Amino acid sequence: MSSQECRDFAALFGRELDRLEGEIGQYSNESKLWAVSGNQKNSAGNLALHVCGNLMHYIVEGLGKSGYIRDRGVEFSERVTRIELIERVRACKMTVTGVLETLDDSILDEIYPAKAPERMGRICSRAFLLHLIWHLGWHLGQIYYHRLGDGGQTESV
Repeated sequence: MSSQECRDFAALFGRELDRLEGEIGQYSNESKLWAVSGNQKNSAGNLALHVCGNLMHYIVEGLGKSGYIRDRGVEFSERVTRIELIERVRACKMTVTGVLETLDDSILDEIYPAKAPERMGRICSRAFLLHLIWHLGWHLGQIYYHRLGDGGQTESV
C-alpha cells in the first residue's frame, strides 16, 4: 500500500514547524520570547514548547509508540535559551516527520490508537492529525501576533 497521505501529513507538519522556528528566530530580543502582558497568559516560548510536547505526545508516542512521556506542566513553565528552543523545534520536526513518513496510510482510517482528549471521543487518526495541524497553526498564529507586538524587529540568532 502507498503511504502518500502519511508523507503528505509529514510535509505539512514539517513546513509548519519550519515556520515556528522562523518566528522564534525573528524576535528582536531573546527575553521577549518569554514575555507576557495584559490578558496574554502564555509566552511565545512556552507556546512553542507546548506545540512540540503536544506533537511528541500525540504523534511520536500515540502513533509511533516511542515511549515518549509528556510533562505538559513543564511546557508552560520552562525557560530555555533561544538556541535551545530552536534545537527542540528542529528535533520535534525530525521526529514527527520521521514517524509520519514510516506509517502506512491504512492507519488513517482507523480509530486513533492512543488516548485522544476526552472531548474528541473515538476519532479516526486522519481527523486527529487534521486537528493537530490546526492546533499547531492556531498557536503559530498566536506567536506571530505576539512577535508583532514586540515590534517585529530582528536580531541575529
